[in-house]
Amino acid sequence: MRRLRRRRWPCCSSPPSSAREDGDVSSARDVVLLGSTGSIGTQAEDVVASAPDRFRVVAVAAGGSDPGRLRQLAEQAVRLDVQAVGVADASAEGALRDHLASAARTAGRAGWAPEVLAGPEAAVELARRPADVVLNGMTGSVGLRPTLAALEAGTTLALANKESLVVGGPLVTALAAPGQVVPVDSEHSAIAQCLRGGSAAEVRRLVLTASGGPFRGRSRASLADVTPEQALAHPTWAMGPVVTTNSATMVNKALEVVEAHLLFGIPLERVDVVVHPQSVVHSMVEFTDGSTLAQCSPPDMRLPISLGMGWPDRVERADYGIDWRQATTWTFEPLDEEAFPAVALARAAATTGGTAPAVFNAANEECVAAFLGGGLPFLGVVDTVARVVGEHSALPGEGLTVDDVLAAEGWARTRARELVGV
Repeated sequence: MRRLRRRRWPCCSSPPSSAREDGDVSSARDVVLLGSTGSIGTQAEDVVASAPDRFRVVAVAAGGSDPGRLRQLAEQAVRLDVQAVGVADASAEGALRDHLASAARTAGRAGWAPEVLAGPEAAVELARRPADVVLNGMTGSVGLRPTLAALEAGTTLALANKESLVVGGPLVTALAAPGQVVPVDSEHSAIAQCLRGGSAAEVRRLVLTASGGPFRGRSRASLADVTPEQALAHPTWAMGPVVTTNSATMVNKALEVVEAHLLFGIPLERVDVVVHPQSVVHSMVEFTDGSTLAQCSPPDMRLPISLGMGWPDRVERADYGIDWRQATTWTFEPLDEEAFPAVALARAAATTGGTAPAVFNAANEECVAAFLGGGLPFLGVVDTVARVVGEHSALPGEGLTVDDVLAAEGWARTRARELVGV
């Protein structure tokens, strides 16, 4: 196992290609894959399968509360020949062991058995084990502790779990060594790539692109009767239900604005959002001389996932690329903040800082669950989040602890459920 040499760069800015210890990209990196049965995790497995000389998965972890996902986790562990498997649901340990044994027999590997970790700390324990890369593809703020564990261990963190950075901003940025966090979100991966074209002092602004989700162009009034089925019908991306709903409300983009601010050290007022329904331009960086660099590729997460695990080197054939022989049109339009106020709300929470972003995220997670369960109208999601954030007395970022963040989250979840009537 090799360690990457640390250079004095910002949290996830682009180190030069010489940042690898030996410049050799042929030796496989050991990867711990958290959230392995989700959208990011399964696509990461595809990347690993296509580049076995570059990556070797040594551990996987997932929630385990769903029987189908538990079987999927076991089958994945056998395919990847991992050393350890983690499941967050302690009561699922026995079933997981049974599925592992069954999957091993089916694969002709009877008797094969990895180490099994069960309980809420399973992902945290795996994140702190020796590895080259921890890919955090978990959903929600439950990813915070694994993120901190990976950083404490000195491991490169390929971060798809934006919530852990948003809710634990000061904790994560204080702990991360320069260059230790590599973004996996397509927008932030795009920015990291574009930043190779100039220095931090030359950056005028970051421009995050948003697909606009399934309700692009609709007025606020027309969204009053939106159903969960409609919200989950994303026109471009295939994602899990929480992220897809967040895309429909624009909360996902709101979190990404905060994430970009924290990752790249650019003030919030210089992080913009533009709607780009084709989802081919993943984000842009505008420089002080007026030039803009954009990163373009088909709407497929395998490219940013491969970069997250292989940074700063690219993985050959990670994506199929754009067919420039075909006529195409890309459009850009401003965000309608009246219909979609989440971005402005997140900016305000991030400006307040401290525990305010954690409250924003926790309240949203509760409201999304209520909406998907039929207990809250679509517009009620962000409206309720705004009310919870407005009632919160934020603790400052200085001296903030994990317990402070978790306490603020607990309060926000309780208050959101009260307002929703759950």
